[in-house]
Amino acid sequence: MKFKFNWKIKAALAAVVLIAAAIYGYQYYQGQQEAKKAAAVETVPVTRMNVKSTVSATGTIRPVNSVEVSSKVTARIKSVLVKENDTVTAGQIIATLDATDYEEKRNQAQYKVSNTKAKYDRAKYLYSIGADTQEELEDAKMNYDTAVSALAESQSNMNEMTIVAPMSGVVVGEPQTPGTMAVQGNSSPTVIMRIADMSSKQILAKVDETDIGNVKVGQAATFTVDSFNGKTFTAKVSKISQTDTSNSWNVNTSSSSSSSSSSTASVIYYYVTLDVDDPDNLLLPSMTARVEINTAEKNDALVIPLSTLKTDTNGSYVIVKNADGSQENRYVSTGIYSDEYVEILDGLEEGEQVVSTYVAKGTKTSSKKNDRGGPPPM
Repeated sequence: MKFKFNWKIKAALAAVVLIAAAIYGYQYYQGQQEAKKAAAVETVPVTRMNVKSTVSATGTIRPVNSVEVSSKVTARIKSVLVKENDTVTAGQIIATLDATDYEEKRNQAQYKVSNTKAKYDRAKYLYSIGADTQEELEDAKMNYDTAVSALAESQSNMNEMTIVAPMSGVVVGEPQTPGTMAVQGNSSPTVIMRIADMSSKQILAKVDETDIGNVKVGQAATFTVDSFNGKTFTAKVSKISQTDTSNSWNVNTSSSSSSSSSSTASVIYYYVTLDVDDPDNLLLPSMTARVEINTAEKNDALVIPLSTLKTDTNGSYVIVKNADGSQENRYVSTGIYSDEYVEILDGLEEGEQVVSTYVAKGTKTSSKKNDRGGPPPM
């Protein structure tokens, strides 16, 4: 009996030791896993800095004032007195037209005036002595007046043989060459040359409809052009179009194209005009400008990296790592969005740690970025 009793005690003790070892081993394993998990999480502090929100757009450089010089009559160009890049002043003679045909018409009109004047004078005399009727006198007067009007028109056409600069500026592009037929017209006249005032320039930029609400007249902007690498120019918003670039809201103007594009969603853009600072006169018409419009700016703002911000159906939140190593989801109110940071208006304190990266089981450390597709409306 004594042997059996000792055996049972030893078996019970062994079982207790095994159970204790298993519990300790499990707790040790769990502790190690938690330590690894805590070590794998990277955090960034909530900090303060100057933050700026911008709207990106692409536009084209153009002079504020420019004009296309055309002829009011159809005639062949006789001479061009200026060339590309020449500076001209308003009223300066810049080209002449061949006046041969119009001179002949003016001579004929002058002859007709002299002829009808003589007939009118004779009709007046005959009427005064009762030899002509009132009707004959009136016909003679009408013929004379018509001839005078025709002569005035011919003389006006002759005056158009000399082309003068309608404004001061620079000849942009090559003018037409002598011998070219300059055709008059309201729809598609021949452009003899273009003159632009290059002292003041603008950018005509296209801004996406998702950003246009943040753009205001008077906002400052910076831009670059490919021709001057590393140089940044400044500009200011001067005008915001009240209609989109395609006037798609107007069914009368867009009906012809709506049928072909009705099944395809298109991006809506609005024209924004910016006045350009170019004191060195480096920029040329039609250069492509990549614009950054400063829509909001705040100094000493409470911020976190944009990559740490997450969203769900309840709003925007971050994962906060507490002093004891625990983590919690914290909902926040946001303000200005920049390219890399977002302003926090409420929900976080300066110095708190927010989780920026995590490690999934069996994987390497990776950044967990927010896929929210742009800042929400402010």
